Amino acid sequence: MISHDDKVPVAQATARHLQEMIRSGELKHGEKMPSQRVLSERLRVSRPTLREALLTLETLGLVRTLPARGTFVVDPEDDERLPAPWRYDGAFSIGDVFQSRLLIETELCRLAAGHLGAADLDALEHANATFERAWSQGDLVAHVEADLRLHETIARACPNRMLWRLYQSVQSLLTESQRQPIPNTARDRMAQSIAEHRQIIAALRAGDGAGSAAAMGAHIRNTASSAGIVLA
Repeated sequence: MISHDDKVPVAQATARHLQEMIRSGELKHGEKMPSQRVLSERLRVSRPTLREALLTLETLGLVRTLPARGTFVVDPEDDERLPAPWRYDGAFSIGDVFQSRLLIETELCRLAAGHLGAADLDALEHANATFERAWSQGDLVAHVEADLRLHETIARACPNRMLWRLYQSVQSLLTESQRQPIPNTARDRMAQSIAEHRQIIAALRAGDGAGSAAAMGAHIRNTASSAGIVLA
């Protein structure tokens, strides 16, 4: 059963719980998971909530749904694992989303410089520390949650409220692009990503708009490359 926390969306809490079931061995690598009906009843969540949680875990490379066969826990030792599917392919390519992120988030970051208070800057440092710790512990759900908090804290500080609303309107797409590269991210690339976050935070702390935008742009380009996307 999922523990209730008003601050955490139920689908997110469900993804956390399922990840722990995998990490504990309750759901074993390579094995087929119980049906969605059985799982939703066991966890006491709705089927749509469960499906959203499973899509999150699939993007992170923890599970894989095979047509007419069901959902399986991915074996991390399997060298023939397929890349996670891009769930918005019918609307926008992942390349479209990264190109849009490059435009939107660099400008949000540039404008946010000088508008983040001490509490906001401390929150960015905490998010990046959690980002690093969760990765080292193999907690991919917490790792991505910390990444999302960091990027959203910067966007929320942007004084241009229309640009902030634009960010919110496409946030589900941006979120998926932050999850998508995780299964193919090497340890040295993640160390680089952590360092890139630090560079962004340092520029924001200095109130350097141009430096903040440049650091964010480099970070998005490098993250895109982990997903096989080269941004011009």
